[in-house]
Amino acid sequence: MTQSRFLRALQQDTPRNVFNPWRDFDPTTDLSRSAPQDRLSRLASHLDCKPQFILIGEAAGYQGCKVSGIPFTSERLINAGDIPRIACDSRLTSRQRPWSEPSATTVWGALHELGLAGHTVLWNAYPWHPHKEGSLHSNRTPTPAERAAGVPVLRLYLGLFPKACVFAVGRNAEAALAVLEIPAKPLRHPSMGGAAKFRQQLSSFTRSAS
Repeated sequence: MTQSRFLRALQQDTPRNVFNPWRDFDPTTDLSRSAPQDRLSRLASHLDCKPQFILIGEAAGYQGCKVSGIPFTSERLINAGDIPRIACDSRLTSRQRPWSEPSATTVWGALHELGLAGHTVLWNAYPWHPHKEGSLHSNRTPTPAERAAGVPVLRLYLGLFPKACVFAVGRNAEAALAVLEIPAKPLRHPSMGGAAKFRQQLSSFTRSAS
């Protein structure tokens, strides 16, 4: 499995009310028409490692991956230099304050605290950003058909890192990995009051896996 094949698969057409961060341009917030390619380049840099752990979430969110191109990662964290292998050389959006996502802050905070930031890569079971009708700056749960469409991409992604230990962040990620019969350790999603439980479980599971 090659990274280039995986990245090409990401750039496929997506259905109505689904934004593709690595192909689509958002005129309401993207600074340049090169934003999709810039996001693709940053994702490639994120994947340029031999990780020990993979965290799989549900879908790209409008305050995180939709803008940054990296799951569970916000523009604010990139600008702060908190993301390994990602050069903070320029912003991709015109928003006065960089986009910030609470779940991204929790995930990367835990990874740095546990000394795992440089040994972990992140992904979503449904790679693209499902949004509400007419509102790019919103999130919604992927439909069953959308989730099914994300499975082949998830398979390609996991093929890049066959030796890594996989974690399912939330029940939807756990269900997607079960379709592929991929053993995964379940983690509480950090949203909706789950941050403390997420940190506790991640610490416990990674200690036992090391």
